[in-house]
Amino acid sequence: MNIVTIHNLKKYFGEGASQVKALDGINLSIEKGKFTAVIGASGSGKTTLLNSIGGLYEPTEGEVIVDGINLADLSEEQLTVFRRRKVGFVFQDYNLVPELTIRENILFPLVLDDSKPDKVFFEEITRILGLDDKLDKLPYMLSGGGQQCTAIARALLTKPAILLADEPTGSFDAKTSQNVAGLLKMTAEAYHQTLVMITHNLELAQLADRVVRMQDGRIIE
Repeated sequence: MNIVTIHNLKKYFGEGASQVKALDGINLSIEKGKFTAVIGASGSGKTTLLNSIGGLYEPTEGEVIVDGINLADLSEEQLTVFRRRKVGFVFQDYNLVPELTIRENILFPLVLDDSKPDKVFFEEITRILGLDDKLDKLPYMLSGGGQQCTAIARALLTKPAILLADEPTGSFDAKTSQNVAGLLKMTAEAYHQTLVMITHNLELAQLADRVVRMQDGRIIE
């Protein structure tokens, strides 16, 4: 069963001679519950593809269907709710709120949605990610790896249909990169999550069930 289906997806930026074809006719299906790594050089369209799946970019042409929902059918307000409930984002720069504790950062999406957390699930993922004794600390008190684990916990807590990770280990050394990628894979498997991760690291890509290669806005696998 596919969680993502993309038909002839095109995303262009700018106009005329300066127009950039970030995505130039993408056809892609992503199987539910699998770990897909997307690799390619800078400018190949990886992040644009990820943002299109997450509903952050409106296609120039084509369609993106996530968990049975055609994103083109959603209003801006509906897209916001879709992202909050269906998609977990993990970015390279963590995107944590510095004034909030680790606990508050993890719970933040649920607060925005006026939802109550699954207490048992919260305790389980924070334990697995090594955060259970750091919940009352502020982000700056944790290492980069600890902050990224906070971002992973925040993304998982809403039990999203799909987890999107954009170069989540890009600023780490090799050992920390392996640890963070391993945690992403482990938690995705443990909670039957679909994981799509962008990476430049071919060793990390080998952890995935499938590797998608991009070049000049196209898939070349």
